[in-house]
Amino acid sequence: MTKRKSSACEIAADVSNGRSSAVETAKAALARIEAAKALNAVVTTAPARTLADATAVDDRLRAGETMPLAGVPVIVKDNIWVGDWRVTQGSRLFAEFVAPRDAIAIERLRKAGAVVVGIGATSEFACKGVTTSPLYGPTRHPLDPTLTPGGSSGGPAAAVAAGLVPLAIGTDAGGSGRRPPAHVGVAGFKPSYGAIPYGPGFAEPFFGLSVIAPIATDIADIALAFEAMAGVDPRDPDPAGIAQGAKNIAGLRIAFSPRLGLDVAVDDVVANGLVLAIARLSAAGLSIAQRDPVWPAGATEEAIMPLQHTGLAALYRDAFREDPTVFDPDIARQIERGLSWSGADVAGAQLASAAIANAFAAFFTEVDLLLAPTVPCVAWPLTQLGPDMIGGRAASSRAHAALTPFVNHARLPAISIPCGTDRCGLPFGLQVIAARGQDRTLLEAAQEIEAMLRT
Repeated sequence: MTKRKSSACEIAADVSNGRSSAVETAKAALARIEAAKALNAVVTTAPARTLADATAVDDRLRAGETMPLAGVPVIVKDNIWVGDWRVTQGSRLFAEFVAPRDAIAIERLRKAGAVVVGIGATSEFACKGVTTSPLYGPTRHPLDPTLTPGGSSGGPAAAVAAGLVPLAIGTDAGGSGRRPPAHVGVAGFKPSYGAIPYGPGFAEPFFGLSVIAPIATDIADIALAFEAMAGVDPRDPDPAGIAQGAKNIAGLRIAFSPRLGLDVAVDDVVANGLVLAIARLSAAGLSIAQRDPVWPAGATEEAIMPLQHTGLAALYRDAFREDPTVFDPDIARQIERGLSWSGADVAGAQLASAAIANAFAAFFTEVDLLLAPTVPCVAWPLTQLGPDMIGGRAASSRAHAALTPFVNHARLPAISIPCGTDRCGLPFGLQVIAARGQDRTLLEAAQEIEAMLRT
């Protein structure tokens, strides 16, 4: 396949300065997507609509308008509304759904000059750690088609990693915008909850956890997209204030936690790779102290999972009772489990979520940035929900996801940065986490860390 050669920043500069056009750029992206059909990263295209949007961007430029994302081709995950596009959540229940309007984030991207060139694959309702769905089947890893890119933002992440587009927009309710990027070797950013308005869109099973998550090869592209999408909107009931950036990473208090203070398994290749990455950052001048967050008793992913299961059950129980076979079998099991939880179970999960948020808030009164693994393992066969073993232990189906969900429950910003590979060339990532509202400081620090790790 023909890979893209320019970052989003470079494309926007070239289109804005007349060195290329939005139409030419969109045509090239559509050709790359067509050539990469076997990857199954992009599940819907609408070339006529895309080229009409690109033509409109070129017309706006000729009229003198300035657009920070002029002509940048973008893939949007299949659970985010893109007006007049088929958006399905990977579900047979929504197989023919056409979004009546843009989500606010997509509206803002288009205003900034971005051009939607396709819809990226997701697992059904974005509720699995691998990207496969009843409608579209499995998305494949760009480096090895027998492996999964993870999930649920596997389509957007794979599209960026394969060079189809420089920028994609995923979602992240428990790590979906960080883990797939880590597995395919690109960057993925989970903003603070409320930093980017989330709707309008589908009813969300994650109860105030899911965020819009930009994915790109370069963190400068993620920062550009974030600034285009972020900010208060009167249609958004949960806005978050975003502070200005710190500008000077050398003055930040930085901690490193090898397992995020959790009793979780991590493969040696990832653990050793993170130690090497921290050593490189220290050699480049950062002062990093090893320190773990301190979690309340009973703080585990299992303790908070009832929120996802009951959210799914609340939304889809009628359809499930009518015909459970319409769902992905793994999602059907989650709905069935959600129907079995009691009100006390759900309240207990909410209390655990609040306790995790309080623990993280206390930690970030004494630390500015926390470095940790994004994933405990590299990618695994796409026929499995997770690897059989991690760190020498038999792994549950969610063990690969253990290092990301607490960030969502604390509503913090976090980014995954590529930091190493195993001997087969399969990537893993460094997760950088900051206090809620410190998104710009995190992005500025991440750009410096990215440069240090690339040196």
